[in-house]
Amino acid sequence: MIKKVSLSILVISLFIITAGFIQNEGRSIPSVDVKTIDGKQFNTSKISNNGKPMIISFWATWCKPCKKELDAIAEDYSDWQKETGVKLIAISIDDARSSSKVSTDVKSKGWEYEVYLDENQDFKRAMNVNNVPHTFVVNGKGEIVWQHNAYAEGDEEHLLEVVKKVAKGEKVD
Repeated sequence: MIKKVSLSILVISLFIITAGFIQNEGRSIPSVDVKTIDGKQFNTSKISNNGKPMIISFWATWCKPCKKELDAIAEDYSDWQKETGVKLIAISIDDARSSSKVSTDVKSKGWEYEVYLDENQDFKRAMNVNNVPHTFVVNGKGEIVWQHNAYAEGDEEHLLEVVKKVAKGEKVD
């Protein structure tokens, strides 16, 4: 009985993950108001990178895998930018109580990303993000072409390969 329930949960989870991927593929970035680190309103529909790829990474100050992923990317980010023109946008899902820690984390880690605060998690919901880290790749037309949930050491290498394909205009598997 327990094995059947576990298997059912696994199958349902895989279906939900797959459905979420298919639903987002080719979809544009939704229009949602978030805040800049200095508290100004910003609408996500204005996120752009002059026809070059973008990475949108949802994270939180309390999420260790999120920070590991953003740290790993930061090590080679300038090289990634030179090679592909990519821009990384980090979206903190910290609520109003903990969002004051975001600026401190960004500065102490030396991240050179655009960082926005999604305190009400409206953008998170609009992008169908269930947990963090959740990373999206957006092509030069502003279409979501790839996403990944969770982080394991080395995932940034696969992310770079995806970004390289997108920068060349190639289809992502």
